[in-house]
Amino acid sequence: MSDASWLPSLTTETPEEGFALAVKMARIAVKLTQPDAAVRDAGRAAYGGNADSLIAASQVVATHFATVAAANDYWKGR
Repeated sequence: MSDASWLPSLTTETPEEGFALAVKMARIAVKLTQPDAAVRDAGRAAYGGNADSLIAASQVVATHFATVAAANDYWKGR
């Protein structure tokens, strides 16, 4: 990761942009937790077809999306 901020703000124009940001937040967290791309890639076969793993990943994104949505006042008035 560079010194430049990859997350300058939680503010997004739309819920769709907010969801994309939530996915990015989850992906960055995985990269920071396991910086070795080869190890991350090797693990995909194990969790890619595992329903429990996929549901857990969705829950992480949902938690991030709730944070982004709150930061955007739930896009009131749109």
